[in-house]
Amino acid sequence: MTRLISTGRPSLSYAERGATRQRPLPAGYHHLHHRTRIGHGREAFEAAGAAVSSFRMHRATGATVRADGDALPGARVEIGLGIGRLRICVPCEVIWTPDGPDRAGFAYGTLSGHPESGEESFLVELAEDGTVWFEVTAFSRPAAWYTRLAGPLVPVLQRGYARLLGRRLRALAAAA
Repeated sequence: MTRLISTGRPSLSYAERGATRQRPLPAGYHHLHHRTRIGHGREAFEAAGAAVSSFRMHRATGATVRADGDALPGARVEIGLGIGRLRICVPCEVIWTPDGPDRAGFAYGTLSGHPESGEESFLVELAEDGTVWFEVTAFSRPAAWYTRLAGPLVPVLQRGYARLLGRRLRALAAAA
């Protein structure tokens, strides 16, 4: 696959690298936490984990995705959201992936040029009772004039997108 960013690699646009792995999230940011039940059993977990890690979940929302490959630490990804002239392409870098046989997904951090500054994780977990959960955790703040101008609308859009991701992931896991 074509490399997105060459040797002049942009840097992360925030200092708290990996902070979506722990709690509490860093102060000074808007926090997002959304959890959705995806299904039940190992098969649903495997299907959901593969859809998240390959960016198929993001594509299922209508987003365009350009990536260095699957979601592995260090991979660069650019997500395109919106339509026509209102499409925004946001550059990110995968920061971490979860450990263990019952967790899958990744977290990415914003790179210079992203309209927000922060980090977002997309995790699938197989609970002890067999329930498969999808969880989005993020911290962010405006990094561009238009996200500052949009003010309180941005967190509403982020929460709506997290819900949409959950619905699309549930459908992808059910179809597998």
